[in-house]
Amino acid sequence: MTFTAAQIALLLQGKVEGNPENAVAGFGRIEEATDGQLAFLANPKYEEFLYTTQASVVIIGDSLELKQPVSASLIRVPDPYSAFASLLHHYQQLQTQQLNGVQEPSYISTSAKKGENVFIGAFAYVGDRTEIGDHVKIFPGTFVGNNVKIGDNTILYPGVKIYHDCVIGKNVTIHAGTVIGGDGFGFAPQADGTFKKVPQIGNVLIEDNVEIGSNATIDRATIGSTIIRTGAKLDNLIQIAHNVEVGQHTVIAAQAGVSGSTKIGNKVMIGGQAGVVGHIAIADGTKINAQSGVSKSIKHPGSAVTGSPAFDYTSALRSQAVSRNLPELEKRISELEQMVKMLLKERSNILNPGVE
Repeated sequence: MTFTAAQIALLLQGKVEGNPENAVAGFGRIEEATDGQLAFLANPKYEEFLYTTQASVVIIGDSLELKQPVSASLIRVPDPYSAFASLLHHYQQLQTQQLNGVQEPSYISTSAKKGENVFIGAFAYVGDRTEIGDHVKIFPGTFVGNNVKIGDNTILYPGVKIYHDCVIGKNVTIHAGTVIGGDGFGFAPQADGTFKKVPQIGNVLIEDNVEIGSNATIDRATIGSTIIRTGAKLDNLIQIAHNVEVGQHTVIAAQAGVSGSTKIGNKVMIGGQAGVVGHIAIADGTKINAQSGVSKSIKHPGSAVTGSPAFDYTSALRSQAVSRNLPELEKRISELEQMVKMLLKERSNILNPGVE
């Protein structure tokens, strides 16, 4: 697929500077792009490459003042990074829209229902009474269990596993290898020291416009639902335990884990490898730094925490600064102690003359 600068500008509602007929058929980083590729400039530290890039078209910001001539056609937009993301989204949609029909071999239960323009790849399994919306793409090797509901325009990449009774909303993307609806980690300790499994009879509910990375696991609820709210974005290798609720437009980075029954608010940001204990609440807008361990509820919206156990981010920075100065502080304390001893000795000599 080939597009001109003028066509791309129309799509992005941008303005072309240079030849509007310059055409591109792919994408490249601004420092590496070649003729026929499109690049973008969002970070000022890469501006030097704007004047040397071989890209045919470059997306830049409205306010950028050129210091040298540029050979590429430019498309000016208010936010280059967001515009480039939108362009990639449209490009991906064009690619996936071409996928249609059912590949063989695959299994689709006769009681399952599927909408229009659905793609189901080879070796996929779709269980009894499952409902699949319009324009859904289910890639090869995917398992969709019984009584599952999948909304319009959702994409399940290869190897995704959706257990029975789970509900997936519209415009959801789930990447390869992720498991939705496996049993929550529920075991009751017994008097003899063994553990008895607690049946997990709930489900997972994923609302609209959610994206989940590869090899993540979202456990089904013991009773009720584990819920991922509208617009949440989960990275690769994340563990969400039973009965957790992740709020709207919350983002969680790779290798983070959230224990059972914790409620995470809206627009929360959780860094990589962070851990959150069970049965607590995280207030809206909270920022949790990477590798933090959150052991108690965060009640104030907009809080920022770090460390293990996690505490206020600003206070943590002060503590780190003090820690770095500990050797110097120890030296100064030792000097002060020596001065105090000398002063006490002088005082004693004044009060008791002639006494050693």
